[in-house]
Amino acid sequence: MTNNKIAIIDYKMGNLGSVFNAFVKVGAKAELVSDPDQLSQYGRVTLPGVGAFPDAMKSLKRSGMDQAIKEFAASGKPIMGTCLGMQLLFDSSEEFGEHEGLGLIPGKVVEFDKSKFDNPKLKVPHMGWNEMFTKGLTLKENSIFKGLPNEFYLYFVHSFHAVCDDKYAIGKTQYGYEFVSAVNKDNIYGFQSHPEKSHNVGLKILENFVNL
Repeated sequence: MTNNKIAIIDYKMGNLGSVFNAFVKVGAKAELVSDPDQLSQYGRVTLPGVGAFPDAMKSLKRSGMDQAIKEFAASGKPIMGTCLGMQLLFDSSEEFGEHEGLGLIPGKVVEFDKSKFDNPKLKVPHMGWNEMFTKGLTLKENSIFKGLPNEFYLYFVHSFHAVCDDKYAIGKTQYGYEFVSAVNKDNIYGFQSHPEKSHNVGLKILENFVNL
C-alpha cells in the first residue's frame, strides 16, 4: 500500500543516497519526493539535509514543499527531520541572520557558544561520534528508542543546535556543554545526528520510525 511508503524529501540539500540506502536496509519502501503535491500520499516523511538553514528554507518555499510539510505534520502521520532537517522543524535559526523555520516545534536554532565550553580546545563544527542520553528526559519510553539502551553513540556534523523547552527534548548530548540532540512533539521527531551514518544504532532508530 502507498500509505506504508516513506517519502524522503528531495530539496537539493545534500546527498540523499545514504538516507535512501539506510531505509532500504531496514526493509522500508522509501522514495525520493520533490513534488509537494505527492507528499500526502505517503504514510511517513523524513526531512534530511546538510548545508545552511536559510538556503534550505528558500528551497522548500520555492517549491511549495514547506506548506506541504506543515500539512503532512497536521495530518498526524509520523515525520522526522535529521541534521539540518531537524533544525528546520523549529521556529527560527540565527544562521547568517534571523530566518524563519517551519514552526512545527517551538524553539530556535543557535550557533555553538564557544565562550561557554567546558573545554576550550573543542572545535566547531561538532564532528564525529558522540553519546546521546535519553534517561530522565521522557516520562515513558519513547517508541523511537525501542530496543536501544539509555545511552548510545551517533554520528554528528553541525555548528548549530536547537534550544527548546525540555518537554520536547528526548535526547541530549555533551559537547562543550549539554545541548538538545533529539526532539519529539506528538507525531514530529527530530535528530541532530545522522542516523543513516550511525551504523546499527542509527538503523534501529530508522527501523523504529518505520514501525511507528
